[in-house]
Amino acid sequence: MRLINVTNSYNRLVSQQLATTAATYVKVYSLGKTTVLDSHSAKDRELLLKNDHRHVQQAEIDFVLKELAGLDSTDGLEVLNDGPLVEITLPTPSTTAS
Repeated sequence: MRLINVTNSYNRLVSQQLATTAATYVKVYSLGKTTVLDSHSAKDRELLLKNDHRHVQQAEIDFVLKELAGLDSTDGLEVLNDGPLVEITLPTPSTTAS
């Protein structure tokens, strides 16, 4: 598996995310037929995996977590898995220090 940065192909999406959400950083990656949206805000970080042809596989989720967040599992993370759409919320270090 390989993540390819395709942010430049999604200028409108990135601009819209930055303008209408609390996101301060947005990147888009391709993982074959799965698209990965990585967005950061002051409060949290969200990884969104979407595949229009099939359900997102657990191996893809694990790979994205390892490559983009340096994590080996989804333990302690908020994961919403709706088959072809997976949203993972990672708290930022400042929100975990309470």
